Formats: sequence, structure tokens, C-alpha cells
Amino acid sequence: MSRDFLPGQVIAYPYLWAWQNERGETEGRKSRPTCVVVAVRGATDGLTHLALLAVTTQPPQPDRAAIEVPETEARRAGLSDLKRCWVIVDEYNYDVAERSWYIEPDQNVLGRFSKAFMMKIASSFGAASGKSGRRVNRLD
Repeated sequence: MSRDFLPGQVIAYPYLWAWQNERGETEGRKSRPTCVVVAVRGATDGLTHLALLAVTTQPPQPDRAAIEVPETEARRAGLSDLKRCWVIVDEYNYDVAERSWYIEPDQNVLGRFSKAFMMKIASSFGAASGKSGRRVNRLD
């Protein structure tokens, strides 16, 4: 895979929710906008390790950590067709781009959040990961 992934990019990805994973499901039910929150090239393997956050139009439950996407950011990220949406920050999918069953080499980026908004997402993701963050491994 020759393309680079950058924090803030929004891609279409068959996100697997933690509750689906806990029930034994192995495939995301649909492709949805997903935000790259972490993209790190491994020092030993040279592969691109990704932490991906789901973007949803469903208002989050009170016990979930999420950030509403402002209209301007939705346009930047290619989400302007969604009336309201949230980035869920208390769970994520972990994948390796070069070995992924779900990321195509020529896959288009829908758009990208601004650096300022991405810093807000990353900060909330870090805080939520320390408390109740759930990782769903997509390498299998």
C-alpha cells in the first residue's frame, strides 16, 4: 500500500462496534465514515498502525464519550450530506493499513477535519481511552 494515512482523514470503513465484537460478530454491518485518529508507522515492521473512530448520525447515549461535528468540520470531512453527526471517542478499531481486509489500496479519502478540531478529538480520545476505551482488533 503506497498511500499515507494522516490524523483527521475521514475514510469509508466497515467499522465494527465493540458491542458487536462482544457478541462474536467479526464484520462491520456497513461501511461508515471513520476518522483516522492515530496513524503510526511501526519502527520495527514499517507498517501503518491505525486507530479509527466511528462517525455516526445517532446521538450518543449518555454514558458514551462523543464529540459533535460542527457544520464547517462536516463539510471539510466530506460529511455535508449528514444533518448532524458525532465522532465516538470511547472505542476504536485497530487495523494495520498494509494488511487490512477492509482498506483498499486506492481508497479515496472523503475529507479531513481541521487540525484544531482534530486536537479536540485526539484529546477526548486520550481521556476516554484511559478510562473506558475499548479497542476492537480488526487484524483477524
